[in-house]
Amino acid sequence: MEYILNNRQMKEADRYTIEEIGIESLVLMERAALSLVEEMVKKERIMGRILALCGTGNNGGDGMAAARLLHLKGYDVAVECVGDPEKMTAETRRQYEIVRNYQIPVVNNPDYGEYTTIIDALFGIGLTRPVEGICRQKIEAVNESGAHVWSVDIPSGVDGDTGRVMGAAVHADDTVTFAFAKMGHLLYPGREHTGHLWVRDIGIYPHPGEKAGYARCIGREDAGRLLSRDPGGHKGTFGKVLVLAGNLGMCGAAYLAGRAAYAAGAGMVKICVVEENRQILQTLLPEALYGSWDEETVRQGIEWCDAAVAGPGIGQGEEALHMLRCLLGYAREKDLPLILDADGLNLLSGYRALKEMLYPRCVYTPHMMELGRMMGEDIGKLKEQPFDTIERAARDYPGTLVWKDACTITRCPGGALYLNRSGNDGMATAGSGDVLAGLLGGLLASGTRSGADADLAVPLGVYLHGAAGDAAAEKKGRHAMTARDILEGIPTAMTGGKH
Repeated sequence: MEYILNNRQMKEADRYTIEEIGIESLVLMERAALSLVEEMVKKERIMGRILALCGTGNNGGDGMAAARLLHLKGYDVAVECVGDPEKMTAETRRQYEIVRNYQIPVVNNPDYGEYTTIIDALFGIGLTRPVEGICRQKIEAVNESGAHVWSVDIPSGVDGDTGRVMGAAVHADDTVTFAFAKMGHLLYPGREHTGHLWVRDIGIYPHPGEKAGYARCIGREDAGRLLSRDPGGHKGTFGKVLVLAGNLGMCGAAYLAGRAAYAAGAGMVKICVVEENRQILQTLLPEALYGSWDEETVRQGIEWCDAAVAGPGIGQGEEALHMLRCLLGYAREKDLPLILDADGLNLLSGYRALKEMLYPRCVYTPHMMELGRMMGEDIGKLKEQPFDTIERAARDYPGTLVWKDACTITRCPGGALYLNRSGNDGMATAGSGDVLAGLLGGLLASGTRSGADADLAVPLGVYLHGAAGDAAAEKKGRHAMTARDILEGIPTAMTGGKH
């Protein structure tokens, strides 16, 4: 499982490695430069004439050391230093002297269009204020140059905590970062500026007291390890899911959620729908059981199931409110995993009495606008400090929060954070969230039966949903994808890409 660090955590890991482990800062700089050069040579991404654009901090020192290594390999490389040389860190000044000693060209105000490759080593994660003046001009010139850009650690101008652009930021084709990926690499728009991300081990050690607080990222190998089936099991072994969905005109939401629960491995699925939708759904999904929209059916369903999903396509009328209140009450009594999505979240936002019924095994799956309604805040404000937003939401909504976005963030009840790297923009299509809700229901139901860690089931489901979207995009293209294509991609995601 990959760790994702914020700026403070990364600086503490650097400090711990240098001051307590005893590895010299200059040694780490040399290893960082070597890692960058190895990736550049290995990937063979447009070398030709190379310019290392370097600032006065240690990020600039990494760039200067990389320039020297490329020079020694016979590449045509020059260095440009931006900023007051008197403000160079000790390590960067040492690298600058070495560049001079090797007689590597140091240029002033070059034409970036004359270079085929630019190393961006202007700023690292230490940037704390908007880029302006000559540095902004340099960044804009790099972006207009047409050169292939390699960023050192993080594209200059990207906030390592939030992914925000600090006035202006380099659009890198490739970024080589060290020890751990940073939040800003994964969160948009930083993710778009990062290009291809390569994480290299240069000998930086996590502080033992900090590691438990690092955010995580689930990948393909983790999914293969976490997904399991009992070869001696039966349909009851693999969990039962109750789905409250599909009011008039919305039976598609019920179908997508129910079908996704089966695709996640659930042994049985029961869908509570309005009577007008029953025949359509029985034709679409004959494998499922069906129940009516009434309190007794919901009560019996909660007694029967191992996890429940509520909200896709139920509407926000009085009938939907009554059914959700009944389901919440019975699920809370049983302490059942409950996924609340779509209209379920909208109803929570409008009725305080429902919020008072929430409990720690609830899972909330809002997109940006739904989260704004849940918190009564402007969505622009929420995105400024995403992790502060998540912590504030956790105080009002006990359980697990899945903030759906281009980079979905999951916060588990104990505070563990998971950032998701799978998925693509083709998944921004109606019904995609219904598929996720059903997928989570199926995973939580089977996990309840097997005793698996529920905290991992939710970020695993988010990863699989994105991986299914990636499989769909490969088959259909991002422009033409529908939610049913994502459904069809789940088997590929579950088997790690094996058809």
